[in-house]
Amino acid sequence: MKINSSLKLINWLRGIGVLADISEQPNPATLPGNNLQAISITKNDPLVAYFEKLPIIADVHKINLDSPALQALRKSGVELAAPLLSSGDLTGILVLSSKRSEQEYSTDDRQLVNMLAAQVAPVVRVAQLVKQRQSELLEKERLDQEMRLARLIQQTLLPKTPPEMSGWDLALHYQPARAVGGDFYDFFPLPDGRVVITIGDVTDKGVPAALVMASTRAILRGSARRGLSPGAALKRSNELLLPEIPGHMFVTCLYAILDLKTGAFQFANAGHNLPVGCHDGVVRELRATGMPLGLMEDMEYEEHTAILQPGECLLLYSDGLVEAHNPLGQMYGFDQLHSKMASYIRSDTTLVDFLLNDLKSFTGEQWEQEDDVTLLTLHYRKPGEEE
Repeated sequence: MKINSSLKLINWLRGIGVLADISEQPNPATLPGNNLQAISITKNDPLVAYFEKLPIIADVHKINLDSPALQALRKSGVELAAPLLSSGDLTGILVLSSKRSEQEYSTDDRQLVNMLAAQVAPVVRVAQLVKQRQSELLEKERLDQEMRLARLIQQTLLPKTPPEMSGWDLALHYQPARAVGGDFYDFFPLPDGRVVITIGDVTDKGVPAALVMASTRAILRGSARRGLSPGAALKRSNELLLPEIPGHMFVTCLYAILDLKTGAFQFANAGHNLPVGCHDGVVRELRATGMPLGLMEDMEYEEHTAILQPGECLLLYSDGLVEAHNPLGQMYGFDQLHSKMASYIRSDTTLVDFLLNDLKSFTGEQWEQEDDVTLLTLHYRKPGEEE
């Protein structure tokens, strides 16, 4: 029998009120009353286990069972119930109300119903599989549409080109692990010539993460417009995000203000990876403590200032770099990162490309990216050094 015919048959059986469906979730609204067409039986109902153990036609008034479905069948006027079994699993129940002649069902009647049940059972199973597949396709289409929307939000918000920073070279790499990631970065020039630089990571993916990212970016930009210091900017962001952010989500974020003329890097950190600087083989981490945004009330954020030296390169990055694993299960880690940065000598290769090449060598060609990888480097050029 063709699939369309199978669907037509079970829809007809439902329509005339002789087929009770087996469903995953309870649908209480369909159980009470006298409407045979509306009966739906959940898989955890005791009647399902009863018929799987005793797969024979039964008089519903003679079954001794504490079952909501059985009670609904009786209230609906059902006399006989014939299980529809496919590979030992109950896929539905054929139900019959009393005869119009008011006579009892004969042995021949019962045999006929059993024969019909044996023929209908595989058809019902095929139709259920088709319905399940259609639901899966609809869900996949919904998720794909959600991913497209989230990707559009993210692409709209991430800066398309880095700002002009006289005396500095800026390099960027952003690669989400999926179609949509949780990482973000932003730049905001201040009236006095300094530049606000932010980098962050929203836990979770998809539209919820994209919306939280959009809100966080807007709040951080609002703080920049107000001329707040990094610590005050993160404190304000936490207070504004906390009432709105979903309970299972939070945001790690580094907020910094860079003075292009002096190399002063004023920063505060909300649980994000520490910036790492390298200069003439010496590596240093810029430390400041603070809880991620959206977790707890009344948070204070340490604020520090580091003076970057001409020739120094500063790396801001997300977890995807240090938490990458090779085929042996070993993690790239902070030691590897610091070791490679200590060996970096600026020539024609940016620190971003240098680290990405090392990451590729570490993970191998078949690496399945586990998390978003975002790298942002600031190189303070020495006097007379070419771009």
